[in-house]
Amino acid sequence: MHAATDRLEFAPPPTPGLLRALGLAVLAHAFLLAALTWGVHWKREAVSVTVEAELWSALPQPAAPKLEQPPPAPPAVPPLPQVVPQVPDANIALEREKKRIKQEKLEAEQQQKEKLALEKKLAEEKKKKELQASVKEKLKAQEELKLAEKRHQENKQRMIDMAEATGAPDSTGTARQSSGPSAGYAGRIRARIKPNIVFTDDISGNPMAELEVRTAPDGTIISRKLTQPSGVKSWDDAVLKAIDKTEKLPRDVDGRVPPALIISFRPRD
Repeated sequence: MHAATDRLEFAPPPTPGLLRALGLAVLAHAFLLAALTWGVHWKREAVSVTVEAELWSALPQPAAPKLEQPPPAPPAVPPLPQVVPQVPDANIALEREKKRIKQEKLEAEQQQKEKLALEKKLAEEKKKKELQASVKEKLKAQEELKLAEKRHQENKQRMIDMAEATGAPDSTGTARQSSGPSAGYAGRIRARIKPNIVFTDDISGNPMAELEVRTAPDGTIISRKLTQPSGVKSWDDAVLKAIDKTEKLPRDVDGRVPPALIISFRPRD
């Protein structure tokens, strides 16, 4: 008695509202059960009643085989397209052959034209080169002819000059006549003019007067002038007067008289 009292004394106090909670739980379960029952009844289909009757015949007859559903047919396979071999049309083949022959003919004609054009070009170039070579040969021949003619004329003139030469036998010149007076011609000129100089003045030294004398082909004096005075006017005047008095100069050894002469005079020569 004392132990039971001790357990009750130390037991947890009773939970308040326990009965109310149990009642609510029972009520909720009952509501749930009703709902499930109604749902099952609503979904259930009507049950059809089947009645079987056995019939007996006078003679035994075997039963027919049980009707079975035939297996499903395999899926239909679409038929393959039938390839019909195409027979080439004879007209098409003929047209193609004609086109091929025509194309080959055009190509052959084009090649022939190109060949003829090339041959023509080569022939023109060859003709042009031959013409140029011919012109060069003609020009060369003309130049050679001119040179030969020039040499001929030179030889001819040299022979004439040699035939008409007036130089001394030991002369080494090639001209027909000497281009200047001979070595002693100046002395001959002075010898012709000096006797005509009249000068009596007494001067110191030996001054030189230089003059230019121009003559005609026969030696006649045309003009004279003093080119370099001596510094003594009386001597220069005496020389000019002597030339005027001489009037004509002698011919050179070749029979000619130079058209112009430079002559110098000194009083003591």
